Amino acid sequence: MILDAERNGLISEGSTIIEPSSGNTGIGVALACAVKGYKCVIVLPERMSNEKVRILHALGAKIIRTPSSVRYDEPNSHIRVAQKLGQQIKNSIVLDQYRNAANPLVHYDSTAEELLKQTDGKIDMIVIGVGTGGTVNGIGRKFKEVIPECQVVGVDPYGSVLAEHANVNKCSTASWELEGIGYEFIPSVLDRNVVDKWLKFDDKSSFEMARKLIAEEGLLCGGSSGSAVVAALDAAKDLKEGQRCVVIIPDGVRNYLTKFLDDNWMSERHFGNFVDDDSHHKKAWFWNESIRELVNGMNVKSVSPNTKCFEAISLMKRHGYDQLAVLGQDNLLLVGMITVQNILAKMSAQTLTVKSPVSEVMVKNYPKIEINAKLRSILRILKTNPYVVVIDRVSETDESIAGIITHIDILNYLAKNWNSYEQ
Repeated sequence: MILDAERNGLISEGSTIIEPSSGNTGIGVALACAVKGYKCVIVLPERMSNEKVRILHALGAKIIRTPSSVRYDEPNSHIRVAQKLGQQIKNSIVLDQYRNAANPLVHYDSTAEELLKQTDGKIDMIVIGVGTGGTVNGIGRKFKEVIPECQVVGVDPYGSVLAEHANVNKCSTASWELEGIGYEFIPSVLDRNVVDKWLKFDDKSSFEMARKLIAEEGLLCGGSSGSAVVAALDAAKDLKEGQRCVVIIPDGVRNYLTKFLDDNWMSERHFGNFVDDDSHHKKAWFWNESIRELVNGMNVKSVSPNTKCFEAISLMKRHGYDQLAVLGQDNLLLVGMITVQNILAKMSAQTLTVKSPVSEVMVKNYPKIEINAKLRSILRILKTNPYVVVIDRVSETDESIAGIITHIDILNYLAKNWNSYEQ
């Protein structure tokens, strides 16, 4: 994309290159800018890993974080923020992988050719995770020309709309933690007709497969790669003996050291079977106590999505809280959380004001545990998180809040009950 912009005279010495990204394309852009001497601004949704942020920072890129929960066409989405910066910064260009024809073209000219050369053109099925669509469109179009009998399988996470036309989006209201694939809109560069078959998978099966690939195959891959392999195992059932299925594994584990590679992170989300060695705690009286006792009678303070930030800040200051629950219009169902840290970060980056609604800083992925769990489970989560939301599940997709537990709540509970249990 950068070489194409240079050939067309769109960038020159001293230019600033801006890119809205989920991280990996942004890292590629920042790498090229570092080598070529361009200034670089990457606009990155908050749900993307901290490892990506640190790599981008080390490469000299300026990083702008945007809310993960907003639609792509809202003013504070990573795409709209990048477009606004492109208008404000002189001698700048937004490469825009979502609309840039050079995105699929490079895969048509290089990735597809590499695959054909390595396999002598014998590929019966190819499975590819779909994000912007650059990889699947570039490879798919080349294969349609050279080996038209090859079946192109696209992989989309639950919650994404990329495969909605194929009637496989069974959980359209869900959010997803997989990075690099899936969107809540259809990128202009994506021609979905190139894909012969769409398959959808959830975070759980994807991350568990990625951990399995690491442990059993030595493939240090990312979560979206796990999703692609799960899909391939399903799709390849239609192949005959001797036919060949190729799976694209596009990412490494470097970007996810504090996410799915962390046993506690997996355990918090009930992914896999990652349990700490807690043998030294088995005799502790509190280890198997019910969380229900912790939250019994707890008065949870909350706000609505339309509450102004200054109101939420005042409420947290008045009660000494560092986080608040955000409840829906019925004031019952939990729709997200806000924290002092998130509000401060956004205000410091000037992407939020005190008059902004908390929906602009609300996070939908937060540490949580069900009310029937044991105390040992909540202690595991608090090793890496400042708080845990205790939920009482209403349905498969809806949940109400029973309490918010922090380290001091645990200490107060232990101090209150210690003497009676010692006796």
